Amino acid sequence: MSLIPRLRWSGVAIASFILSLLFVLSFTLVAFANEPLTRISSDPYTNPDSMHKTEVEPDSFAFGNTVVSAFQVGRFFNGGATNIGWATSTNGGGTWVHGFLPNTTINANPPGIYARASDSSVAYDAKHKVWLISYLGLKNPVPSVVDVLVSRSTDGGLTWGNPVPVAANGQFYDKNWTVCDNTRSSPHFGNCYTEFDNASNGDLEQMSTSSDGGLTWGPPTPTADMSHGLGGQPVVQPNGTVIVPYMGLDSSVFAFTISSFMSTDGGLTWSASTLVSEGDFHHPNGNIRASFPIPDAEIDKSGKVYVVWSDCRFEAGCAYSDIVLSTSKNGTTWTPVKRIPINPVGRNVDHFINGLAVDSSTPSKSAHLGLTYYFYPNANCTPSTCQLDVGFISSTNGGTSWSKAEQLAGPMRVPWAPLTTQGYMVGDYISTSIAPGDDDATPVFAVAQRPTGAPACDSATYPAVVCHVAIYSTQEDILQLVGGTNTSTDAPVATTHRTSAASSSLPTDY
Repeated sequence: MSLIPRLRWSGVAIASFILSLLFVLSFTLVAFANEPLTRISSDPYTNPDSMHKTEVEPDSFAFGNTVVSAFQVGRFFNGGATNIGWATSTNGGGTWVHGFLPNTTINANPPGIYARASDSSVAYDAKHKVWLISYLGLKNPVPSVVDVLVSRSTDGGLTWGNPVPVAANGQFYDKNWTVCDNTRSSPHFGNCYTEFDNASNGDLEQMSTSSDGGLTWGPPTPTADMSHGLGGQPVVQPNGTVIVPYMGLDSSVFAFTISSFMSTDGGLTWSASTLVSEGDFHHPNGNIRASFPIPDAEIDKSGKVYVVWSDCRFEAGCAYSDIVLSTSKNGTTWTPVKRIPINPVGRNVDHFINGLAVDSSTPSKSAHLGLTYYFYPNANCTPSTCQLDVGFISSTNGGTSWSKAEQLAGPMRVPWAPLTTQGYMVGDYISTSIAPGDDDATPVFAVAQRPTGAPACDSATYPAVVCHVAIYSTQEDILQLVGGTNTSTDAPVATTHRTSAASSSLPTDY
């Protein structure tokens, strides 16, 4: 029986792995927007202090034909989740198995020492043949101490080991992200790098490096200029240079910047930061949690870095946002910001919470890009009227031109998502992956359906509510990377969001 309206079961194959909760998923939502969707996981927990059934904020990574995703399960109002869930496909998104990390939180099976978990990201280490999920472990009382952890899989993402500390020294860490150097000719082949910020120290940007498949990690290392920010996403060029775009908090002019720093010595040292762009940010209406212009970074075969984020500079009065793009070949010089032509300017459509994929086997001039994002078709809305949708657009020439945008999911109502201290949450980020050489993309994103027993996924106001928020993807070979001829030559018209925000005043973002 399905809890989701308009959902039909097209097949479920139960796999008896170590965890009884792990099973193959191929049940499909057939009447939602334009594309059939596959639910790849759902929340099984019942602990009364968080909201169920909720899954939010997925990341994913593809290597070969394997795609691994990780996400929060059982979201708490004031930060973190009951556990970190995972879903793995070994056939490019055709079928999925899923489960939940062991020994993490007190509600995990077996239980761990942490009260909650949050902020998962996925990486693969080709040298050591290890999949990694990095995440935060929150200790009681919340908020207090937050550790950065990784769980490792040595069997292709089908089972996962106990948490390994990346940074666990009594600090409040936030917004971690992990990447590995998978180029055999690189002098640092097999190094993995995890970015995070120290919220106990004004969101100080820090990096930690592992050279043994995530078994041990080096000490947290700041940048040369002690940069502050959050949401960094490291990428590794073929020559081993690590470039880390992130949302900067050190400007005396702008509330946010998009900035980057780098390492050329395998993570021993990290450079001072370079400005990519100011961040002209519009907070969407409707009390949705989309509080910051968190960038998403990817890299192509040639080593060009692509960074996208939500930005309102092309819209009059910064009334709503587009998704914008800047690129760099060296991490220090960045191209002028361009608007991705999802809609023409002035159409009152708000775009936010983006997930970019770049096919790492394609060179710059013919690089394949896939971008998934949430959007409001009418930006002028309230919590009760905002229509939340999921969209997708692709490019086959490195972002020079783009396909026509298509809708993947929606309409959803914002209050169907779990309520947090920063608004109703589908995620501070979502993800898109492209298996190298494949002709289609695999996005993962949260879809919210109408709650049972209440108008909103808000357990404080409605204690008996049962939410219906789960992680979905498109079916295999559905979301083709077709590219197109749509371009944007628009010039920025709005630069109104230029008041400084002290990093110490930012809310925590786990």
